Amino acid sequence: MREVVIVEGVRSAVGRRKGMYANTRPDELAALVLEELVDRAGVEKSAVEDIILGCVSQVAEQGGNVARTAALIAGFPDHVPGVTIDRQCGSSQQAVHFGAQAILAGDMDIVIAGGVESMTRVPMFSNMQGAKPSKKLTDQYEIINQGLSAERIADQWGFSREQLDAYSVQSHERAQQAIRNGYYEQEIVPVEVEGENGEKRLVAVDEGPRPGTTSEVLGGLKTVFDENGVITAGNASQMSDGASAVLLMSREKADELGLKPKARIVARAVVGSDPTLMLTGPIAATRKVLEKADLGIEDMDRYEVNEAFAPVPLAWLNDMGADPEKLNVNGGAIALGHPLGATGTKLLVSLLHELERSNGRYGLLAICEGMGMANATIIERL
Repeated sequence: MREVVIVEGVRSAVGRRKGMYANTRPDELAALVLEELVDRAGVEKSAVEDIILGCVSQVAEQGGNVARTAALIAGFPDHVPGVTIDRQCGSSQQAVHFGAQAILAGDMDIVIAGGVESMTRVPMFSNMQGAKPSKKLTDQYEIINQGLSAERIADQWGFSREQLDAYSVQSHERAQQAIRNGYYEQEIVPVEVEGENGEKRLVAVDEGPRPGTTSEVLGGLKTVFDENGVITAGNASQMSDGASAVLLMSREKADELGLKPKARIVARAVVGSDPTLMLTGPIAATRKVLEKADLGIEDMDRYEVNEAFAPVPLAWLNDMGADPEKLNVNGGAIALGHPLGATGTKLLVSLLHELERSNGRYGLLAICEGMGMANATIIERL
């Protein structure tokens, strides 16, 4: 049976919205990551059979199939195609799944999967152009924003404001410790950016983590979505800019090229979930992918569950009976940011490096998605 392996993975550092990438086009940022990926792997650009990128707001500089434009900017030959997909926050994780499926089917041997999002230059919801949901949809489902969904999850699972803020402080502390330890250095490609005055500098450190983040500081923030609620800017993911990608191959092709894969993809799953609660999908997706892999949560050495809002990983921990010491051990999106289309492969790259660092075997990635969906992936370090 064919096997899909991850040969290499890289990402940009994640920038705050209106931060270090404010003057960097997302198509050019994605191109830098694509070029670095094949350079590190030692693979000819001409050998890549498809480039699949996730991107949520596919307008302006992210419109016109940003996967294709980024590939051309990066100097890939014009015979290498590209396609851009939108599975909301899990878009680049879905890109990995689609790439893996193409390889397993025997259609391809070498695929790049990744994602990009500039929430600075292409604001969230700009692709909607002010459109409202169809009445045929709202007649069937209560459609609310994700912040209110997070409020309902916190209420349903009984999480207090103090619990959410404490989790968020931990995210910042873990991220800052990881940066101090140099854990992210190997996976990040330095990017030259231009400041407001035209000066240029290299950036290679995530911009999101805030020193001095304490429960007292977060406790002073106002709630955003419900005056009497618990969700604030401090216990939600940050709007961010970034790009990421992984190089997928059939095991046979990697062997033929003399490449040493970093990991294999063990199992993939995608589920739909309640579109009102919206963010609970990772629980069902995790159960499904574990069943497919014939493994238990106790077999996982590390898990990354995207911190869209603090109640999401906390509800996942509660229902999965998982070990909090294995979850998002180097910080998550609350501290490091959430560049929508890029987050899936960003987290996959970090999970891969963390398994190598900790000598772990299995890693699990799960991401909640808009309108009630979730992807889950299990990888095994080789």
